[in-house]
Formats: sequence, C-alpha cells, structure tokens
Amino acid sequence: MTVDIPKTAMVLSAGYGKRMRPLTDDTPKPMLALNGKPLIGHVMDRLATAGVKRAVVNLHYLGDQIKDYLAAEDRLDVTFTDEPELLETGGGVKNALTPLTETGTDPFYVVNSDAFWLDGYEDTLMRLAREWKDDIMDGLLLLHGTVESHGYTGPGDFVADPDGKLKRRPEMEIAPWLFAGVQILHPRIFDNSPDGKWSLNVVFDKAIESDRLYGVIHDGEWFHIGTPEGLKEADDFLNLPYAGEKKR
Repeated sequence: MTVDIPKTAMVLSAGYGKRMRPLTDDTPKPMLALNGKPLIGHVMDRLATAGVKRAVVNLHYLGDQIKDYLAAEDRLDVTFTDEPELLETGGGVKNALTPLTETGTDPFYVVNSDAFWLDGYEDTLMRLAREWKDDIMDGLLLLHGTVESHGYTGPGDFVADPDGKLKRRPEMEIAPWLFAGVQILHPRIFDNSPDGKWSLNVVFDKAIESDRLYGVIHDGEWFHIGTPEGLKEADDFLNLPYAGEKKR
C-alpha cells in the first residue's frame, strides 16, 4: 500500500535547553552531539529518509549556530522562522503556519529537535503517515511506554482507547503512554488558537474535547534527552555492540 507522506515538517528548535546546562551555556540544545552528530542532524536524517521535502525550523536561543549547521543541508528545502520572543511550542508552530502551508493545507509533521528514537518494524514517520486519517483526526501523536523509555522518570501523558483516541492522564495516576515529541498535525487544529506564547497542549486539549486527537504506540526504542545524563545514556546505548538498529 502506498503511504502518502506529509512533505513538510516543523522542527522545534528555539528553546533554551535549561535542564541541559552547562552543556547549553554556549551551544543550543539542537546542536549537542549524539553519536558524533548534532541532535537536529539526526532529525533531518529521519525526515529526509521518510521522503519529507521541506523543513521549517524555528530559532531563538543561539539560532545562528543552527542556521550555520543547516546551511549544508541539501536533501530538504529548509526555511527558518525567527522568534525575537520565545513563543513555546504552540506559538512557534502557529507563527510558522505561512511557510508550513505554502503548498496547501495538508497535514505536516512536527518534530522536537531533541527527539531521538530507533525504528521498530517500520520507519516511524512512515508509520505515522500510514495511520493518519484526515476525516477523524486533527492530530496524531507518537507515543511510547512510560516505564519503557530511556531516561524518562515522569508520570506519562495519555491513556488511549483501543482505536487510539487519546485522553489526558488522570490526576494522581501514572499514564501508560508518554508523548514522544513526534506528531502529525492538520492546520485546522490551530483555528481560533491564541496568539503569542503558548503550548501545543492548548490545541491537544481542544482536539481531545472533540475526539480528534489520536496516538500511535512506538514499537522501537525511544530516548528522553532532557538532561546531560539522558544524553549520555542515549550515547552509551548507541555504542553498545548489540544496539538494535544501524547507528545514525
């Protein structure tokens, strides 16, 4: 079966990476090295391999370093959006809707620049695209097992119905699934959304209320790279002789 891959992706790259200090004192988090390559370089590899053609990258903290690194990227048409004031995830994507929808109003990927995963039985981005159903979804999130991730110690984010429809983690409980920082969103999810600085959780909650937020459970390894220790754990894993996928 032919999979219709979104041709455009948003790569969220504007944050300060405060929990990664002192590594991010002089280097933006997307430029921190994992297995000898900047984190954002791994994301670009994933996008290009899946068949994405255009990437929109938002910049704020030490953005020139990211822009200089991506100047050599010849597999994707890269566009930058500058944020003089940090807009967070929701505001950052909304600020980039014009280049994201330049070729139409099709759904697009949104990927955290520090998201790192190993594929399971299928290319993860292609799997998301295969599961996308435009008539019932405004958002499709990649999820991973809360207790099975590398470097994650939180309570998780979502519970899922058998059909993949998502609800928020009940208060004071551990949810089975965490949001893995990779998703497909349709531009309509931003209809009537706020301006300025805000989190994507705002539109996630709106989509949950209308039963239009779904999830796909990742079947490979996933790494939470939120601290220097998490970065080291991922790097150590990739250099094990039995790491399950070809190193990227």
